[in-house]
Amino acid sequence: MQQLKLSELIGALSHALDMTEGQPRGHCVRCAWIGMALGEELGLGESALRDIYYTLLLKDLGCSSNAARICELYLSDDLQFKRDFKLVGSSLPQVARFVLTHTGLGTGLAERFRATLDIFQHGDDFSRELIRTRCQRGADIARQMRFGEVVAGGIHALDEHWDGSGKPDGLAGEAIALPGRIALLAQVVDVFHTAGGPAAALREARLRAGSWFDPALVRALERVAGEAFWLALRDPALAQRVYALEPARHSVPVDEDYLDQIAEAFGQIIDAKSPFTAGHSARVGLYADLIAEQLGFDPQRRRWLRRGALLHDLGKLGVSNTVLDKPGRLDEAEWDAVRMHALYTEQILSGIEAFAELARVAGAHHERLDGTGYPRGLGEADITLETRVITTADIFDAISADRPYRAAVPVAKTLDMMQGLVGTALDPRCMTALRAAAERVEADLLDSRAAAA
Repeated sequence: MQQLKLSELIGALSHALDMTEGQPRGHCVRCAWIGMALGEELGLGESALRDIYYTLLLKDLGCSSNAARICELYLSDDLQFKRDFKLVGSSLPQVARFVLTHTGLGTGLAERFRATLDIFQHGDDFSRELIRTRCQRGADIARQMRFGEVVAGGIHALDEHWDGSGKPDGLAGEAIALPGRIALLAQVVDVFHTAGGPAAALREARLRAGSWFDPALVRALERVAGEAFWLALRDPALAQRVYALEPARHSVPVDEDYLDQIAEAFGQIIDAKSPFTAGHSARVGLYADLIAEQLGFDPQRRRWLRRGALLHDLGKLGVSNTVLDKPGRLDEAEWDAVRMHALYTEQILSGIEAFAELARVAGAHHERLDGTGYPRGLGEADITLETRVITTADIFDAISADRPYRAAVPVAKTLDMMQGLVGTALDPRCMTALRAAAERVEADLLDSRAAAA
């Protein structure tokens, strides 16, 4: 296996989290640069810097878990909502203006009025619910990825405020984990710097010192925020500079087992984006592995392919839930947005040098043998067998899985429906392998039931 740095792996995958938050590519990486500058200015030791570094790169791990709920409550595009909300302070006029300009856009007047009234009546409860969901989910995924309690706690405390007015727990002062305090300040600095430049970022930091932010951290920011600091945030090579800052982390080698865990964790992040896809990535990973086994792939190649199957929909984190969860027919612009997810998957995974082949394989899972697929309209000669395996597993789950709007389609009927796609969308070898795998699983279930009886 090509040697991987954990920082490169997490940093590249964090671009998917940036998309889900409606932020420009590199937001988490820029936050890590800001946070490490603050930590070094404060004279923190290696252990504390390590916790800050990973907290900043992973701060948005839970970001997909409240996207569908935002659309439901605010009748709004979750990506635009999240992007613009980061520019809103705590003052009542700012919050009210945001609600009025971001609720029910594109809906009828009566529906918009109902949603707006509901938010004005219950907005604080809604906000706490959304933040709690995001923070708890992010902390849990960090633990699953083998990060310690300080990092998990920092992610959980991202939206706590120095004066106790934050969420989800209303912590105040030094009761808020230092990585969480630094992450909130770094996030606001990057958002306002991106929108308005250094003066806007410093003005907002000073304005919120003592309310949102630890005043000592704002003073540290003022000391480090020279010309070189701001220029670095616009440096196209900043990601490599941030990866070079990675503190030593001896306890968890980036081996095959750890790569599996990271792929599984990001599969859960993807599936949390929409109630219609709960468990989808894990099932596609399982089905792809069963098909690959029937096709005679060696164990290492199967393991590699399963990671690609787990991550095949990574780009959906950059698609609004107003499109993903739309109950009716999509218009052409919405279909264009959906089609982009495959390209996003390839672009994100391509940021990891060792994942170059996996990026192409996973990103092509909606290509068809007859050339009518997307995103590139590849023909049969250009679609790898590994991609065809993922495509077959993906279609099988799309038809057979239980959905909120319909019951699961029985396996036999699913296979019959898929047979009509053989030769156009599906490879006949993969279809044969899927049937054999389904028969084997059914036989194993019968054997286990007989043994239990």
